[in-house]
Amino acid sequence: MAKRSLQASPAGIQQVKKAFDRKGWTQEALSEEVNLKTRQPIWRFFTGRPIERHTFIELCSVLDVDWREIAENSPVDFLDRLDRTVNQEVNTLVQQVRSQRQEKIQDQCGTLQLLDVNRPIALDNLYIDVNILEEIASQNWVNIENLQDIGSEEFDRYGLGESTQEQILGVTAVETYSRVRVLGKPGSGKTTFLQYLALQCNQGEWESDRVPVFITLRDFEAEFEELQTFSLLNYICQEFLVSGVDNFSVAETLLHHGKILLLLDGMDEVSNQNNSTILKEIRKFSEKYHRNIFVATCRTANEKFRLNRFTDVEIAPFTQEQITSFAQKWFVAFANTSAKNGLLQSTEFIQKLNLPENAQFRRLTVTPLFLHLACWVFHRQNKFPTKRAEFYKQCLDILLTKWDETRGIERDEIYQGLLLPQKLKLMSQVAAATFEQGAYFFEKRTVEQYIGGFIQDLPNAPTDPEELQLDSEGVLKAIEVQHGLLTERFRGIFSFSYLAFQEYFTARKIVASHNLQTLEQSLERLVSHITEPRWREVFLLTVAMLRSADSLVQLMKQHIDALVTQDPYLQEFLTWASQKSRAAPVPPAAKRAFYLALARTPHLAPHFALAVTLDQGILLDAALDDLVVSCALNLSSDFAHAHACADALRNALVIVLDSGLHQSLQQLKDQFPNATQDAESFQNWWQNNHLVWTAQLREAIAGHQDLKHHWEFSPQQQLALQRYYDANQLLIDCLNSNCEVTAAVRQEIESALLLPRKELEEREWE
Repeated sequence: MAKRSLQASPAGIQQVKKAFDRKGWTQEALSEEVNLKTRQPIWRFFTGRPIERHTFIELCSVLDVDWREIAENSPVDFLDRLDRTVNQEVNTLVQQVRSQRQEKIQDQCGTLQLLDVNRPIALDNLYIDVNILEEIASQNWVNIENLQDIGSEEFDRYGLGESTQEQILGVTAVETYSRVRVLGKPGSGKTTFLQYLALQCNQGEWESDRVPVFITLRDFEAEFEELQTFSLLNYICQEFLVSGVDNFSVAETLLHHGKILLLLDGMDEVSNQNNSTILKEIRKFSEKYHRNIFVATCRTANEKFRLNRFTDVEIAPFTQEQITSFAQKWFVAFANTSAKNGLLQSTEFIQKLNLPENAQFRRLTVTPLFLHLACWVFHRQNKFPTKRAEFYKQCLDILLTKWDETRGIERDEIYQGLLLPQKLKLMSQVAAATFEQGAYFFEKRTVEQYIGGFIQDLPNAPTDPEELQLDSEGVLKAIEVQHGLLTERFRGIFSFSYLAFQEYFTARKIVASHNLQTLEQSLERLVSHITEPRWREVFLLTVAMLRSADSLVQLMKQHIDALVTQDPYLQEFLTWASQKSRAAPVPPAAKRAFYLALARTPHLAPHFALAVTLDQGILLDAALDDLVVSCALNLSSDFAHAHACADALRNALVIVLDSGLHQSLQQLKDQFPNATQDAESFQNWWQNNHLVWTAQLREAIAGHQDLKHHWEFSPQQQLALQRYYDANQLLIDCLNSNCEVTAAVRQEIESALLLPRKELEEREWE
């Protein structure tokens, strides 16, 4: 490029000298600010002698004066023509460097190396546009009393991108602010987002008049650590040199004209001894070359890495639409046969993920890291693991060890004296203590007290209270920054990053009791919460983690039976349900559960009357039992279930002699489309109408079958019966969770489900 010079006018000299005095700098400091090797251009500048045009303009810029007002003989038309000429030359230079750098950027940013996957995946094949939150919840002040009513359904997303909080696309945030610090949890997609920006720019899809430069800050640190001179300009020049751009002034020219897209990844990954120096370099560099676009990433917890004039934004959790899109791309990318089969498996994955029993998995998959892990597990097993504890263990293994190891990060261990088992024990103690109190959110001082209590029991623990407090603060910050298991949701208010982890660590604390006596005490404390819905997942995790779950399920059964033993009316009701179940062609416990559910539902508990003759009573009772169990006990939209229900209805109609009941059942049968003529119409009808239809069926049978009783429960009895029913359902779910229960104990419990006290006592005497 042709060199042109400018010089200051007499009035301009006075203006720049005043600006220089306001700054309070020396000429050496000013020379350093503009990266000049000698002070000669500074002397010439202040004495009105000609210097290179770009140096003149840069000196005016750092002194905060308008170079057009300072320059001697600078007619606007001449400068405009000069600017156009310079812009053309700069744009030509940009395209030349972009061409030389294209292959390097594609190689550097074009692939992803996923956990547990032995080959890189093209970023374009997996990337999903991220949403950005402009309001950072952890930087807001909230009264903790306002968080007490937040339930488990709301917990994981509360303060992290609720539907009421405005979200924008990540690219839009960069375009809006130009200097952005992108925050996020571990595995939230920060690095991938930067790679996407680099590729979009590299491919000319976005900011095609800039040159992308992607810098992993831990590599930047390693490159210059020995020299102890952390220079982003020198690093960029070296990056250019690798791509064949060997003129040092090219990088300066592009930076000066704002033609660089600088992407700085992992501000939280530099070592403690260098982070302040590197942070200072980023601040200085971004202010000096402020016309460029700067995007840096950092974990949300690292407040110390604040950057002047940068706007903080946070990556939002995935929406349902993003989860679906990611799954489709993931299964197509990993399909062993064809893209079509990959899409089919992704559809099955989403369907099963959205089932009620998989709600805990679904809450974790709002983060790309855990969504990838869920896809990987499902891909290998074609189902979600029946023991969720194993899945959570894998997630924690990633956060505690693998995530940093696979990316080559060696962090400063603020709590390096703690081994991994001790860290797990610490987290289990914090989780159990807070969960026992019903606290999903807790103040910083509270969690620091738990940590301090744990540290106090360690060998060589500090005895000075102030030293112990400082250690507790350091450990909490290390857990938050390095693992993200505890996170500051709002100013001074912490929680576990996911409720699933708090529940898992609570269960782990129960299971990890030191001996049999303490284990029994822990199990008894757990069973005391059997009627509290929020403990449900802890029960399921605990029963799955125990080497033998016999003691726990037996304790649960004893506690459940005790819920209704003191109420004679409820005991009479259970006796009736037991008697009704004896002639059933299904397992008695299942039939007892049906009658219990039927009678405790107000709109299904009319006055029951004898509606069948004695000579057909047993046969009819069995047929109706088969019908109600087939159609009402386990409501399902499954096509095969619909056929079973239709068959049971036809069998009942053959036996029913009572005209009223026969007419009611026939009307219900007439609603069915002809399955043999049009199977698709029959299936669609069942999916859309099965809930209403089965409710009508229950009413018809309840009005005619020999139920012999009109059960009227007080509000207290209704509540007791509801708790009793739900607790039994929890016990059944525990037994069905692939836990380690001996066959004898399983059979004993299943046969005694929902029995009245009298029959239970008779069993004990046998």
